[in-house]
Amino acid sequence: MMCAMKLRAMKLSAIKAVFLLSVSFLAVWVSAGAAGAAGTIRVAVIDEPPTLDQHVATSDLATTIAQHIFEGLYTFDAKYNPVPMLVKDEEIRDAGKVVVLRLREGVKFHDGSDFGAEDALASLKRWGQHGSRGPILFNNLEKIEATGKLELTLTFKAPFAPWKNLLAFINGGPVIYPKEIIEGADKTPLDPSKYIGTGPYKFAERNIGRYIKLVRYDAYTARTEPADGYAGKREAILDEILFIPVPDAGTRLNGVKAGDYDYAEQMLGDLFESLRDDDSVKVSINQGANQCLAFFNSRAGIFKGNYKLRQALEAALDMEPALRAAIGPQALWKATGSMMPDTTEWYSTAGTDKYSRHDAALAKKLAKEAGYKGEKIVFMASTSYKIHYDITLVLVKQLQDAGFNVDHQIFDWATLVSKRADPAQWDIFFTHHGFVPDPVLYSFMSDSYPGWWATDAKAALSKAFVETMDFPARKKVWDKLQELIYEEVPVMKVGDYFSYDIYSPKVKGLSESSLIWPKFWGVAVQ
Repeated sequence: MMCAMKLRAMKLSAIKAVFLLSVSFLAVWVSAGAAGAAGTIRVAVIDEPPTLDQHVATSDLATTIAQHIFEGLYTFDAKYNPVPMLVKDEEIRDAGKVVVLRLREGVKFHDGSDFGAEDALASLKRWGQHGSRGPILFNNLEKIEATGKLELTLTFKAPFAPWKNLLAFINGGPVIYPKEIIEGADKTPLDPSKYIGTGPYKFAERNIGRYIKLVRYDAYTARTEPADGYAGKREAILDEILFIPVPDAGTRLNGVKAGDYDYAEQMLGDLFESLRDDDSVKVSINQGANQCLAFFNSRAGIFKGNYKLRQALEAALDMEPALRAAIGPQALWKATGSMMPDTTEWYSTAGTDKYSRHDAALAKKLAKEAGYKGEKIVFMASTSYKIHYDITLVLVKQLQDAGFNVDHQIFDWATLVSKRADPAQWDIFFTHHGFVPDPVLYSFMSDSYPGWWATDAKAALSKAFVETMDFPARKKVWDKLQELIYEEVPVMKVGDYFSYDIYSPKVKGLSESSLIWPKFWGVAVQ
């Protein structure tokens, strides 16, 4: 018996020794190997992106990394205005139907080749055919051609106002590759060996499960304007950027505190207050607001054509308790009815008098006028996103208290996506939408997105919205569209929420308020 106990103790000691050795090796790699260069920043990200190919990837994680490698013809300043990046200047002809883009001289790709119009043309064509957002632009194009070595001409079927925003939005967007790499490429994500861009950092290495390494591109040709958001001068100060996948939020947090990482993204909401008062870390709130949305089924079921019943449900709700329960600290959410955040020029109060009224009496009155007799309302949500589940728990309780027969059906995200494609299976589903720079990019603006909002009033306003070139005039059309959203209620907005990141005080050049994706040009580690 004593021998057995000794043998068991020896085995346990051996296992412990192996575990400690493994932990020590990981710590040495993270703190020494990964930080071998004095100018290295170690960024703990939530996971590993399957690809950095921005033409076909809409992952925010992929964009956070890829924006350092690739550039587009346009980008966004701090107020989300589209401004030139690889474009030198533009000329608008024929009342907006023809756009001539003159490109910058002297820009080189990471392989040393010169950037020109043929590269831009090949990249845009591939994005237009296979990208998630490219068809929005290309469906409105009559033709696109290189009309000079550094000149690109877009001819539209009719004036198309969102063209510049689409060219500036890098997420699932038209970054520029060398023609030799991109010409003939299909929707299959490019191999990492083809990650050749014009950005301040170039792709160096991908060690699956451990890191993605970018290194400074010494031949980078920066713009001369002052840095402003993603626009202006991009200065590569760091020697290397290491993006390290760390799925567990606690590990990311403790890693920054211990000095193993310099930056960590997407911290937990319930830790926000304590971290904001913690001198060992800095907190950065990402101002690219996510919208929490409930989509109504316009194709089948009880809400088909019944706008008054949709208005009845919206009248019953108080959005603040739902946001507070799901997200926590008020600094991380806003109970706002504007479809676009107040950090953009698209912010609007049109129709928002109908937002978050929490008026059960009005809800019952509207429901009666709508002919509602207690029929079951199937409200789908997902447990894959805790915020979705927590918000809908509050909303469903409020709706039930107001007299609506709501069947709260919970699925994993893949199952919900499958079910929402069938209009016979649901009445409402819940999701969130990431930040978009132009309202035309919202999923509910597409007639084919589940919910299938396609009315004559929407079609008329949407046509005016994309064909109106003057921004103040476009903004007035958007006000009318938002008002229509509150009248026809294709979606019901709960509010905005914001993620936040943390970083070491040793990191200089970051601020307490970041844009959509954290960027590390202009950043140093001391």
